[in-house]
Amino acid sequence: MKPVLKKEKLDTLLEARFINVYDHPFGENGHYLTASRRKKDDLVMFKSEEEYKNMYPDAVTMIVIITAKNREPAVLMNYEFRYPTGEFILAPPAGLIDPEDLNSEDPILTTARREIEEETGISLKDTDSLHIVNPLLFSSPGMTDESNAIVCAIIDHTVEEDINYDNIKGSEVFNGFELLTKEQAINIIKTGKDKNQYPYSVYTWIGLMYFISDLWKN
Repeated sequence: MKPVLKKEKLDTLLEARFINVYDHPFGENGHYLTASRRKKDDLVMFKSEEEYKNMYPDAVTMIVIITAKNREPAVLMNYEFRYPTGEFILAPPAGLIDPEDLNSEDPILTTARREIEEETGISLKDTDSLHIVNPLLFSSPGMTDESNAIVCAIIDHTVEEDINYDNIKGSEVFNGFELLTKEQAINIIKTGKDKNQYPYSVYTWIGLMYFISDLWKN
């Protein structure tokens, strides 16, 4: 039987725009801390079984695969500055689901389209493909309920110079991109490091693995 979690026992230790920290006391001197983007009334831990099964993630990560005539397919990765690491990290385009996205017909794909344009400058055409790989993956459920959907975009794009960061908003900072062939992606997976010998996130690994497995072709 799973532990009973009571909202009235939850203490809010930090409440900010993008992160909240909660303390859920248990036993005589026990404490379980949870970091979440969600406010208290929307925490995953208090959702019903039906709500849990059907909830939307906090964000969407995109596996962007570039295809074009006369060139080998490649997966697009950015070098994004990640404040907790203090370095530019190899990463797929990604972004939070905005409140207005939740009012659209498909919030996950709506977010994906917007974030791809924001973080690559590419506007998807009707001939491009966009599909959900996974509707929700938890990042690290031992300490946070943050979650990402994984979306694959297959884009016929020929001009690398068109990739830009002109639409970036807020605190996001980028330092170029990589168009990785299957051979290059396999090398990064094997070494566990990018070309700068820096480690990367699990979502980068997921994107690379999905690309080299050819699952995107099915």
